[in-house]
Amino acid sequence: MRGFFGNRWWVVFASCCGLFVGAGVINVFAMSVFIKPITLDLGVGRGLFGFAMTVSSTANAAASFGVGWLIHRWGLRRVMIPGILLCALATAGYGLIQASPLALTYLIFAVGGFVAGCQTPIPYATATAQWFDRQRGIAMGIAIAGVGLGAAVLPKVADRLIGAFGWRVAFVALGLSILAVAFPPVALFMREPPDLVEGRKQAGALPLPGVAAGEALRRGLFWALVTAFFLDVVAMQGTITQIYALLTDRGLAGEVATNALAAGGLALILGRIFSGWCLDRLWGPYVAIAFFVLPMIGIALLASGAGGLAPLAGAVCCGLGIGAEVDLMAFFASRYFGLRDYARIYGVMFGTFSFGVGIGPWLSGESFDRFHSYVPIFVVYEIMLAITCLVFLRLGAYPFPAPPRAAAANPHVVRATR
Repeated sequence: MRGFFGNRWWVVFASCCGLFVGAGVINVFAMSVFIKPITLDLGVGRGLFGFAMTVSSTANAAASFGVGWLIHRWGLRRVMIPGILLCALATAGYGLIQASPLALTYLIFAVGGFVAGCQTPIPYATATAQWFDRQRGIAMGIAIAGVGLGAAVLPKVADRLIGAFGWRVAFVALGLSILAVAFPPVALFMREPPDLVEGRKQAGALPLPGVAAGEALRRGLFWALVTAFFLDVVAMQGTITQIYALLTDRGLAGEVATNALAAGGLALILGRIFSGWCLDRLWGPYVAIAFFVLPMIGIALLASGAGGLAPLAGAVCCGLGIGAEVDLMAFFASRYFGLRDYARIYGVMFGTFSFGVGIGPWLSGESFDRFHSYVPIFVVYEIMLAITCLVFLRLGAYPFPAPPRAAAANPHVVRATR
């Protein structure tokens, strides 16, 4: 029995469960269903609500910078278990937001975003990277696919809860879902490899190859990746969070709009797993470009105003791109900078990424309030994604590739001096 539960794939299972109710699912996908009910009930514009989401993502970004350092110092379990409890409480606290004073609402969003730092992919990707090397891409893809599962399920659940009990009770229910879904598997299965735990005790540092965090932050490659993923997340989150409002504005039923979101969530799952499979076999930048061209197509379909299956196809294309972005960032951080300071390096990358999560919804809300249309900002998003693809074209070979057989199979990969 001990050997069965000691299998490293239980770490992937726990990660998938934790991210099912992770910060991205709650604060982006599920939150998109709350936009119209809350703004109508409180009598505020979508731009103001979008700015509240920006406050949340900014606080989440600040927390993400620190989560990597805490994991490096204290280990995964000491950070994640209390973090999940605080995240559940803060999510339920969204039910307290008011139109006046707005400062209180922004404070609630700031606290919610900050404590959700432990429910981002940072700790889950760190654990997966520590346990997997040759199969790292597919393992990360499955683990982070929890976001897609949550994106497919929770918006529909939230929509029904809002209809039956109101949006305030729906937030409390989402908080309880974090306790029910994330806490048990993380408490039971989340752990680090024994040699890393022993190495931390004896030497005070992880005995792994890689670049120190300070050195990584001085490299242009690091900031090129940060810039690319920042532009990507602004564009994609700015689109996906508005799909429900956009489609219902066009006269479609709420159920149809949530079905489009659910389709995007299911596509997100496929994007996570398929991109992970591709990363173990193909050069990562080519995989990234392929998955970022898809949301460019999706945004164009949504902006066109076409009916029929076009909105559904647009949501699916965006979901595929969103499905790949976090997986790609986590994978690139491990291959270009190694595992020595992975949690801290990825924490900084994800922190900047998290800041962009809130920028997109705010820009989209402002576009709607000013022009009564999302089309102007959608054009800007297309340009952002095109720039992102150009950045990926300039990335070089992996300094820290998979073991020799994988390196031999991929002419773009070079072995690092260990």
